[in-house]
Amino acid sequence: MGTSRNVERRTILKAAGATAATLGLAATTGCGGDGGTSSDGTVTLRYAWWGGEPRTIAMKKAIALFEKKYPKIKIKPEFTDYQAFWEKFQTQASGGNPPDVFQNAVGFLRKYDKRGVLLDLKAQADAGNLSLDNFRNGVLANGQVEGKQLGIPVGANTMALVIDLKAFEKAGVEAKMGWTWDEYFDALQTIQDKLKIAGDTGYHGIMYLYDLYLRQNGKAFFTDSDLGFTEDDLTQWWTDAYKRVKSGLVTDPKKIEQVQPKSGLSAGLAASEFTWDNFSIRYEGEGESDYGLAPIPTTDGKQTGQYLGSLMLSGFSGTKHPKEVAQFISFMVHDPEVGKIMGYDRGILATTEQYDAFQPTDANNKGVKAYEEEVAKAGVLGKITPHPSGADVIEAAFLRIGGEVSQGKTKPADAAKALFSEAKAAFAG
Repeated sequence: MGTSRNVERRTILKAAGATAATLGLAATTGCGGDGGTSSDGTVTLRYAWWGGEPRTIAMKKAIALFEKKYPKIKIKPEFTDYQAFWEKFQTQASGGNPPDVFQNAVGFLRKYDKRGVLLDLKAQADAGNLSLDNFRNGVLANGQVEGKQLGIPVGANTMALVIDLKAFEKAGVEAKMGWTWDEYFDALQTIQDKLKIAGDTGYHGIMYLYDLYLRQNGKAFFTDSDLGFTEDDLTQWWTDAYKRVKSGLVTDPKKIEQVQPKSGLSAGLAASEFTWDNFSIRYEGEGESDYGLAPIPTTDGKQTGQYLGSLMLSGFSGTKHPKEVAQFISFMVHDPEVGKIMGYDRGILATTEQYDAFQPTDANNKGVKAYEEEVAKAGVLGKITPHPSGADVIEAAFLRIGGEVSQGKTKPADAAKALFSEAKAAFAG
């Protein structure tokens, strides 16, 4: 799961002027992530995550269930929005005081493993404190780095194309599995011609989408330690994107900025937008049309390059309570009642126990479930691309520089050169 402009926009809280205390980030004492042990042997674990109010409400309900089953383990929650979370975590990690348990993503595994921050949970699994069974579609591998289990997936998602169903129907175009990029852009041209709106809100800065395109062409965004494409590759990607902005096929980025934080799709500025499938719930709440999930365009008419991304839970290597950390993580990813509480807030539930326990009743979540099942049935899901240390910095740079290209501020070739320069620095950091 990425940090692109689409990341968690439906859940992020921007509480202007909020204090650390109101965001659940009151200063902690002690070191090594330890929340403390009371005189009666009760252990307190600090647990941190990012997200908005719905996630926090659900999380607190799940924590209450855990504390009822494990009365000798208390959980101290810490939560904020995505950007503030990682800024704070960086400081905590540098000071040797990160939370005992925290929400994590694949882009940060190698970075914090390199710094010795992450607990290898394999030993706790071997000791029987954590179950690694019953994870769906091979998603458990997302948390593995060089034989270590550094994260345990709580949910899975995959890239999708969200479309304005009314616009596509009115224009007489259809999105179908196996369509090519040429067919996709032809469909958008028809929409532009008939409806006088752009076809796409702006795909140029989404690192995970470019990764899919590269994978369709035998490459990938990352290797284990470097970028997996050339400056020429990226120059072509951004050159094509800029031409489509100039032609009106892709929305003018200035118009996108004017409607933020609302999506350009739900604002009616375009007919489609690439994002993670479980983020699609936001559009119904924001827009006046009907929205659905459509397949990723392909190069060869078959392979989409897709894989399952995931949010996951990790532990701090310096925690004084590794057993309790493992027990908490295991409960949060396997307990059926927790699955019912959390639903698809963090993606399709990762374990069979929780996946079977939660049966979505609303159209949005039903659509997400059907989409992922269709993608899995099509046999296009592959293994996730490696994310070297520094991947998070590079993703942010890709979004920023891609935006500069779309606005005509930077020429594609210069932008590609700048991205490679920033990537080199990020890998060395």
